[in-house]
Order: sequence, then structure tokens, then C-alpha cells
Amino acid sequence: MRTLQRNWISWFLLPLILVGMALALIVYVVNNPGGATAGRALTYPNITLYFRQHMMMVLAALCLSIVVGIPAGIMLTRPRLRTLGRVVENVVNVGQTVPSLAILALFFVYLGWGFNTAVFALWLYSILPILRNTYAGLTSIQGNILEAARGMGISPFRVLYRIELPLAMPVIIAGIRTSVVILVGTATLATFIGAGGLGDLIATGISVRRDILVLTGAALSAILAIFLDHVIGQVEAALLSQTERRL
Repeated sequence: MRTLQRNWISWFLLPLILVGMALALIVYVVNNPGGATAGRALTYPNITLYFRQHMMMVLAALCLSIVVGIPAGIMLTRPRLRTLGRVVENVVNVGQTVPSLAILALFFVYLGWGFNTAVFALWLYSILPILRNTYAGLTSIQGNILEAARGMGISPFRVLYRIELPLAMPVIIAGIRTSVVILVGTATLATFIGAGGLGDLIATGISVRRDILVLTGAALSAILAIFLDHVIGQVEAALLSQTERRL
């Protein structure tokens, strides 16, 4: 009973607090915009639209990053591609130093305005931590563990599925959590290529000098980042618990 209660608290308490904070903030700024200029932007339909656009960009780019980054990281750890994996790891580490705004600007030049360009640029930027952590997690497994499994006649696929991935899962999910935080923050810059999102509130607030708009966009982005990081962290804990029982 106590374990179930602790699980309920860890899963739902912080998300409920964050949702309550977001709703309280939205209600306050809509009813107290501080002027007609901010009032035209701070309406329930507008805030809902900005938030939905932001979520769609983040989730679309995150799903693409997971679908591509984890398999790519696995492939680079296979014996035939291990040398290439070291090269790709170094390239990925260098690529992570490129400013996110530069990535958006680069693809805006070739792909134009809009949501699809933003998702593509965000995907390219957020795939790096996932690929890097997948590679690092799999290559950090002790060789004698894998040799023992192969000596028992276990097929390479079962070694990967039953041993390598469970052991590397904490590192892989840490990469996903890093990508989520990067995505939520970087998606605010998508406003500069016409993709919308909470960055519209921040950019509008800066242009018309209304702090309440900047505060609303920044606060909702921060709450969203904390919310998603917490949810993925709980998934990580559940997977680790399941892996420990399996092993």
C-alpha cells in the first residue's frame, strides 16, 4: 500500500502542481493583461494556440529523434561499424556546440518558413544527445558480460534486446531527457521562421515592450520543460525497475 502511494505521489503530484501553476498563470494574465496591446495577445484562444503549436513541434521532433537516433546509435556500436562510430561520436559532439538559432536560420534559407522547417531543424538538433547517449551507453557495457552471453549460445539479437539495451537504458533515457529540455527551449526560437509556438509571446513582448507577454511565454515554456522531464524521468524509473526484476 505504501509503495502504491509513493508511486502515485511520484507520478502525479508534481505534474498536478505544474498544471495548476500554468492554469493560474493563464487565468491571471488573461484577466490582467496590463493594457490593450498585451490584451489582444493574451486571450484564451491565442494562448491555447501558441501552446498547442509548441507541443506539436516538440513532440514531432522528439519522436523523430528517438526513431532515428536510437537505431543509429545501435548500428554504430556493431563490430563492423565501431570505427565509424567513434568518428560519428566526435562529429556529434562538435555539432552540439552549434547555436540552435544558427540551425534554424540555416534550414530557413533552404526550406523556407513554417512548421515543417522548424520540426526538421529541431529534429536535427535534438537527435544528437540521443544518438550520442545510445552509443555511449552500449559501448560502456563490460565486454566480459557480452562474451559470457555469446558463450551461452545466445543470438546477437537476443543479446542486444535482453542484455545490452536494458543495461544501457539509463544512459539512453538521460539523452532523451536532455533532448526534451533542448527542444522546449529551442522551439521558442521557431517564431523567427514563422512556426508559431510560445516564442510568439516572447517575441511580441520584446517588440512592444510588454514584460507580461515575455513572462507568460517564458514561464509556460519552463513549466512545459519541467513537466516533460518529470514524466520521462518516471518512465525511466519504471523501466529500470522492470529491468532489475527481469535480470
